[in-house]
Amino acid sequence: QAQLKESGGGLVQPGGSLRLSCVASGITFTLYTMAWYRQAPGKQRELVASINFGDRTVYTDDVKGRFTISRDDAKNTVYLEMNNLKPEDAAVYSCNAVLKTLIYWGQGTQVTVSS
Repeated sequence: QAQLKESGGGLVQPGGSLRLSCVASGITFTLYTMAWYRQAPGKQRELVASINFGDRTVYTDDVKGRFTISRDDAKNTVYLEMNNLKPEDAAVYSCNAVLKTLIYWGQGTQVTVSS
């Protein structure tokens, strides 16, 4: 059974950093495109960043230069390094795994940016 488990969220001051982790189980991790999405209250869920099996990355414009997505296939883990966080980055961040028609989601982890 596929499972994605996020960790690393929390409260951080503006300008601070957090690293999110997502550990996958029950899937052939190396084949999947992994992504981070976020959803703030009252807003639609949006793609933050993705990384495919060839380590090609895509970022939404809002986070370019501040966030870095990476993956460790040996650990079945995808990371999101978030620097220079802004209040508008606050949201529930969810991990996503996609392989053709197979799509899996984690439960999400809360990121709060506030002084």
